[in-house]
Amino acid sequence: MGSTFSLCLSYIACTSAQSLCSACFGSTAPGTTGRKRSVLLLAMTISIALLFQYLLAPKIMDPKGWLKAFQHMPGFGKQIFKAWTDGCDRYDTDTQYALKEQCIGNNGVYRPTFVASIFFLISAMATKCNPALNREAWPAKYAIYLLLVFAFMFVPNTPLFDGIYLYLHRIGAMLFVVLEQIILIDVAYNWNENWVEKSNEADRVEYYGAGTKWLRAIIAMCVLMYVLSFTGIGLLYHFYLGCAINNVIISLTLVGILAVTVIQLTGTEGSLLTSSIISLYATYLAFSAVSKNPDGACNPHLGSNDVGGIVIGLLLTFLSLAWTGWSYTAEDRLSGIESIESASPVTPKAPPKGSAGDANLDVPFLDPEDTVTTGVVVEEDMTSSSRSSSSGSELWKLNLVLALISCWIAASLTGWGTIEGAIGVDGESEHTAANPTVGKVNMIMIAVSQWFALALYGWTLLAPRLFPDRDFS
Repeated sequence: MGSTFSLCLSYIACTSAQSLCSACFGSTAPGTTGRKRSVLLLAMTISIALLFQYLLAPKIMDPKGWLKAFQHMPGFGKQIFKAWTDGCDRYDTDTQYALKEQCIGNNGVYRPTFVASIFFLISAMATKCNPALNREAWPAKYAIYLLLVFAFMFVPNTPLFDGIYLYLHRIGAMLFVVLEQIILIDVAYNWNENWVEKSNEADRVEYYGAGTKWLRAIIAMCVLMYVLSFTGIGLLYHFYLGCAINNVIISLTLVGILAVTVIQLTGTEGSLLTSSIISLYATYLAFSAVSKNPDGACNPHLGSNDVGGIVIGLLLTFLSLAWTGWSYTAEDRLSGIESIESASPVTPKAPPKGSAGDANLDVPFLDPEDTVTTGVVVEEDMTSSSRSSSSGSELWKLNLVLALISCWIAASLTGWGTIEGAIGVDGESEHTAANPTVGKVNMIMIAVSQWFALALYGWTLLAPRLFPDRDFS
């Protein structure tokens, strides 16, 4: 009896979990893409990376209790501790304790993000050949991913993580900076169109002028983002002024923001909300660049824990994951086809309420079976299978985007691979960069990404004016 009851409970739990997973992360039936399950795997990557960086790495640095005994256990214990401290032994003095802990933490982040990057790159190649592979066998994929993460816990830091992937994830993160701009533009356009539509709907349903509140809300958000952007630039001038490279990065950011705003206001392309979001994003990138300056005279926060930068980086990551997994326009961007979800259903508007004398009694009442059909008109030959086939053929782009997001996660959590902290004891510590060359390279990479992103947005505004005969939609 007890075993039967347990079996029933297990069946109910498994069925409920499967139903909940299908509801939240989509179905695996033919015609689906599996992109929500891909996003779930990347969410697992973020969780494991944070767990390794802030929970496991400090314990490896200073093992206590059973972990101290595990450190000397032949086989698993010794190999894990040796692998995680490999390459970080150069910070083995008492005054470099923080640098060694940061080195171990960074390499802890590299393990799950490296596996995720390789996983999505292989998935991109596989789905290029057979798109159906992206929606199939996800339990096995999750199991393989977790097993690979566990296996790479025994792989030494150098040269794979602290060498090869250190440079590869920076290149991927640099490409993601440009991709993030496309995501932000898409989100801003959808946001603007949604509130404008709400304004128009309020004018139609309530009374003319009722939708003004939505237009005022758009303007208020634009003002808020521009205030935050210019305030951020003012703070950058205040705290990071003094070095030529800092001055150039901050000044070009200000010039770029003013330029794209003026271009947008003098034409019909784009929206002010989009320009304000891009301006705030450019300010964040400027801060990311100057905060990587290895010169302490130009970087007063060198060596401090950049909690704000990590939080903003993770927020951008979650925004990208939400856009990739749940935005209906993301599928259009990644597949290059019109999604049926983007069409708005057309419903006949009800006549305004009035007196009985306003009704046209010469028109007979319609039988319920003869009422006008409402909805979206589609081509008969545009079947769901053909749409899914067109969309599925471009699924490799989705996996490529997720591989870049994996690189961005590694860059956000590790400060683009920099190792900086306090050196010294008894109140005489000095904040410095242990790898200054890395800091300079990171500065240049982030700054170039920002300039390219601003130039790309400016081009989207100018191109329709310069070439009016071409379709840039």
